[in-house]
Amino acid sequence: MTLSPAPRPDADDHATDDLTAALAGCAAGDQAALRLILDQEGGRMLGIAQRMLHRRDLAEEAVQDALVQIWRKAQQFRAGEGAPRAWIFAVLRNRCLNILRDGKRLSTLAPDDLTAMQDARLQSVGAGWDRLGDKVALKDCLAVLEPPTRHAILLAYIGGYSHGEIAALQSVPLGTCKSWIRRGLDALRGCLS
Repeated sequence: MTLSPAPRPDADDHATDDLTAALAGCAAGDQAALRLILDQEGGRMLGIAQRMLHRRDLAEEAVQDALVQIWRKAQQFRAGEGAPRAWIFAVLRNRCLNILRDGKRLSTLAPDDLTAMQDARLQSVGAGWDRLGDKVALKDCLAVLEPPTRHAILLAYIGGYSHGEIAALQSVPLGTCKSWIRRGLDALRGCLS
């Protein structure tokens, strides 16, 4: 039996220094620093989120939301008060717990009630589109969008669906759904300005 050598303590110190510098970079607005965090910790983050949430789509959403929070709140990290990896994973853990809390509210409903509620949400999307008058600029701008992009935006902003739910409803990867919504909103801003 061959044993691999134990990791050197200075390797952990180097990773900690890299993460500390990356968080400082995020606080300063350096996008490459966020990429370093994703490259170094993304796989572990996804694994932990998936173990907590038991669904890949929700885990991906949790990791993305956690990275957004890390980007926004990196200036709150204090290097002398704790390890950067612990801070990063605390942000992820909190996001996963929020998703679980939100999901528990729905899981207490009877299956028939949950189905009826989902059907009502889907109908509200179509009704919201119909309520826009023919002379409304927003309706004209939405009409120019590709149908999947328009539907994703309506599901998000009228139906209140999460990106993960929209991806499942449209049978596309989460990243595709998020890209459609982001590009669609950019196009709407341009059209309406």
